[in-house]
Amino acid sequence: MKRRFICLLAIVFMIPLLSGCWNQKELTDLAFVMGVGVDKGKNGEKFTSSYQIVIPGNVSTGQNGGGQGLPVVVFQSSGKNLLETARIATRKIPRRLYYGHTNLLVIGEEQAKAGILDMLDVLDRYPEFRTTTKMIIAKNATAEEMLSTLTNIDKLPVDKISKTLIVTEEMLGENMIVTIDDFIASLVSDGKEPIVSVFTLSGNLSERSTDKNLSSAIPPVIIQSDGLAVFKKGKLVGWIRKQHARGVLRIMDKVKSTAISVDWDQKKDAIGVSPTRAKTKVSAKVKNGQPHIYITVKEEGVLEEADVPIDLNNPEIIEKIENKLSQKIKKEVLAAIADAKQLKSDIFGFGEKIHRANPVYWKKAKQNWDERFVDLPVTVEVHAYIRREGVRSLPFWSDMKK
Repeated sequence: MKRRFICLLAIVFMIPLLSGCWNQKELTDLAFVMGVGVDKGKNGEKFTSSYQIVIPGNVSTGQNGGGQGLPVVVFQSSGKNLLETARIATRKIPRRLYYGHTNLLVIGEEQAKAGILDMLDVLDRYPEFRTTTKMIIAKNATAEEMLSTLTNIDKLPVDKISKTLIVTEEMLGENMIVTIDDFIASLVSDGKEPIVSVFTLSGNLSERSTDKNLSSAIPPVIIQSDGLAVFKKGKLVGWIRKQHARGVLRIMDKVKSTAISVDWDQKKDAIGVSPTRAKTKVSAKVKNGQPHIYITVKEEGVLEEADVPIDLNNPEIIEKIENKLSQKIKKEVLAAIADAKQLKSDIFGFGEKIHRANPVYWKKAKQNWDERFVDLPVTVEVHAYIRREGVRSLPFWSDMKK
């Protein structure tokens, strides 16, 4: 009797192990979506979705290399919401869409201006779609055009865009990686509006999807980053570009490295410095019912270019260069704040700082914070230091001057 009980108990515990892969899906039945694009709908529909699907045989890196065909294919479908567009896409795609490898969401400019709130819930809710997926805005282009542009360094266009985001954030400081999670967090936050990196297309767009864009040493169409998109209440309201975008990242303490040039002896951009360490502190105070923001930037860098005869062994010269750097950084920060105020969008989270500093004041101010933000006084203090001068102190210009 005891032996029978043990056998029965063993069978009970083994049943879950015998269930097998009840929800297994064959790879040949899946279409791996690498990037999703959303544009304004066609034929009266609300959205038009684009799906960049990888062709595995043409991007493999085995001993014999990949196939000879194009690495990706892009399909479109339109519907009343993103769930419907995905289902309707099966009319054209003979496989089930699989989003486990999706790492890019592209939103066309027209759709971004119309608003993107109605597309966020399904992206946040659907378990197969990762909310760590990066977001970008296609400026002067549609999401479909961006996703169907072939690239020659990285076989997959979404990889090219993702890597460009990483490199420009680390080396230039004019773009930042924003995920779906990041966007939603800024959207629901009191006193902060979202920003998203921007990409554009340049060249002959009619050749963006052809072999010529893969085989030419000078591609006819190039995907490139172009600053930041500013949102307000879920709608695109404007752009911040180049050094002004770098000012935004400085305030957010996101600048890892960049290149700063200052004038010297009436020669424009004669001195070039690369920051190696940067730290920004933002604080808020409310005095006599009036809020005030204080920004302190501390930056250390290496002098990497001197196109004038200059004595870099002279501490007074170094101090003058540091002062010029501080002034230029301060100018960029103030310009970024001015751009955001013009758009009436607190992308820096100054409202969050004030909320923490004085919750009582914020309770009254948050109702019309967009208007108060425009007149918000901001004090900027910058301290820039040069720690090294490269492999030589005196440039060859000094020898030419003798």
